[in-house]
Order: sequence, then structure tokens, then C-alpha cells
Amino acid sequence: MAVWEIILLGAALAMDAVAVGMAVGMAEPKMHFGKAFETAGAFGLFQFFMPLVGYLAGSMFSSFVSSFAPVLSFLILSFLGGKMIYECLKELFEKHRPHSFERGAAKRGGALKLLVQAFATSVDALAVGVTLLALEKSGSLALSPVHTALVIGAVTFVLSLASVLAGKKAGAYLADKAEILGGAVLILIGLKILMESV
Repeated sequence: MAVWEIILLGAALAMDAVAVGMAVGMAEPKMHFGKAFETAGAFGLFQFFMPLVGYLAGSMFSSFVSSFAPVLSFLILSFLGGKMIYECLKELFEKHRPHSFERGAAKRGGALKLLVQAFATSVDALAVGVTLLALEKSGSLALSPVHTALVIGAVTFVLSLASVLAGKKAGAYLADKAEILGGAVLILIGLKILMESV
């Protein structure tokens, strides 16, 4: 996986955080920059740690992972991508916007609420950690797992910060559609890994 693919992977994984960040920004139009920075920082930090946790957990099954690396990567990324697309389409068809709850809730709670949001938006990155192990075993990971996780976290931070600031000024259009784009990117990356192994 090349560096540009890692950046794309980070962007795809960040879509949940982007949607929530935009909702938070829309709920607090007078939010100061420091709070926006803290919100994006929490999202980025969790997106950095979660792949590493998944990587370490996957290391316990390294022999299995190395045997089925490309297929495993494809299945994990396709499942996560499909799940993101399904959930987003379901919300659109039900005419239920994901920020409707957040708008009311964003004004309540503080650090604990932010940590819960950051954890919830980074769960997918946990499974991606297993994919990093698989790619490392097959020799197709351009960066070390730690550096890959740093890129994912940094991309999440930048996109989340932008979404919080945009949420203060823009409508919910991106919040509704971001997960479809992210899901498609995950599936395409998984397909590329699988095709390269054939």
C-alpha cells in the first residue's frame, strides 16, 4: 500500500468523524477555534491509536494473517466500506439526518461526550489494524504500522477540523453524503489489494 493509498484510507476512515464534526459545528455556531481544535484532536488521536490496537491484536494470529493477507484485507475493507454505505443510505431513505440527535446533544456534556464520539467514530480503524498487519506480512506496506497510523490520525485531524469549521457555516449536505464516499474508497482499496495478489 503506497503512501497516497494510506492517505486515502485515512480519509475514508475519517468520514464518520467528518459527519459528527460537522454536526457538532452546526450545533454550536459560536464555537471558538480552541474547542474545534480539541474536537478534531480527539478524533485524530483515536484514529491513530485504534489501528495500532488492531495491529497488536492481529499479531497474536500472525500465521493465519500472513497466509490469507490479500483476501483478509479485501474482506475487512469491503465489509467496513459496505457498512458505511448501507448505514448512510438507510439514514437518507428514512429522511433522518445523523446530525439531528447531535444538534440537541452537542450542547450537553463535555469531555466525556467528546471521548465517546471519538471512540465511536474510530471503531472501524480497529479492524483496519489487522489489515495493516496483513499488508506488512506480505511486504506491501510502504510505511511502518506506526507511521501509517500517524498518517491516518493526521488526515482525520485535518478533515475533522475542517468539518467542524464548515459545520458552523454550511448545511448538512456533506454530513449526509460523506460516508458513501468513504465506504466506496475503502472497497476500492480492498479490491486493489486483492487484484495485486492474483
